Amino acid sequence: MARRPPRLLAITDGRQRHAGAFGRWAEALAAAGVDGLQIREKGAADRLVLELAERARTVAPETLRTVVNARADIALAAGIAGVHLPASGVSVRAARSLLGFEGLVGLSTHHPREVERAFDDGADYVTFGPVYPTPSKERYGPPPGLPGLAEAVALGGPVLALGGITMERAAECLEVGAYGVAAIRLFTRPEAVTPLVELMEGAPR
Repeated sequence: MARRPPRLLAITDGRQRHAGAFGRWAEALAAAGVDGLQIREKGAADRLVLELAERARTVAPETLRTVVNARADIALAAGIAGVHLPASGVSVRAARSLLGFEGLVGLSTHHPREVERAFDDGADYVTFGPVYPTPSKERYGPPPGLPGLAEAVALGGPVLALGGITMERAAECLEVGAYGVAAIRLFTRPEAVTPLVELMEGAPR
């Protein structure tokens, strides 16, 4: 199961740093039907990131595939699904050499040519965006929008739309062929994402 990319990827926002609260959130995500969790705790100590990864592995079922941002070594130590690499980070091939065939390797992309390169290098999935305007991604310039997403999807491989995703926009992304969506705010309250989970269940894989 580890190599099957998640279709709904919940991303931490730097506030889920208490292991107990994090564990309850991870459990709630899995119970709601969310199948992916990215631990993205920039600036956190390695020990804390490892603790969160281990907590996700122990409290959530295997259906919640957990990846850690940038740190393939922590993913390996924690025994979680794999790693999500930043666009300018360690290469997909380097992460794969550490995690092995079973490890899940995702990559952040912002342009269709990065998507093509990621899949050529063996990425299991990519996030692409920001599709919609979002304050945290302003440094990447104007968002590519749905046309850019459609261009990325056409290159083949599982593409998760990222950036400004809401319930309504998730449907738009699926309509142009996105494999799934990744977001921070959208998954803050796991109990509220049932309509999104149902939408994904009815979408083609």
